[in-house]
Amino acid sequence: MRAVVQRVKQASVSVNDSIISQIGRGILVLIGLSRRDTENDMEYMVRKILNIRLFPSQDGIRRWDKSVKDLNLEILCVSQFTLYSELKGNKLDFIMLWIRNYRKIFIHS
Repeated sequence: MRAVVQRVKQASVSVNDSIISQIGRGILVLIGLSRRDTENDMEYMVRKILNIRLFPSQDGIRRWDKSVKDLNLEILCVSQFTLYSELKGNKLDFIMLWIRNYRKIFIHS
């Protein structure tokens, strides 16, 4: 499992000019799942995303002091399958991607 985490003031996902999901202040997580990922990997990643200290303290003295959970902020997760692509020559290879049906089962469980 791979994730790219970005602090945001606001973020949204849109398809054909229609907003699918949006958040205010919080974090945007681009997440890629691989064939080797387990339920334990998912639980680990959720804990890390909730507790990573990306926000400053209330007084502004400590720059990386608070988590999204501490501040009760929002999280927008976006599937990003290209995080597991490999560049072989001039062609992308997606062999490590998780099979679509298994990914749906994993996410909804």
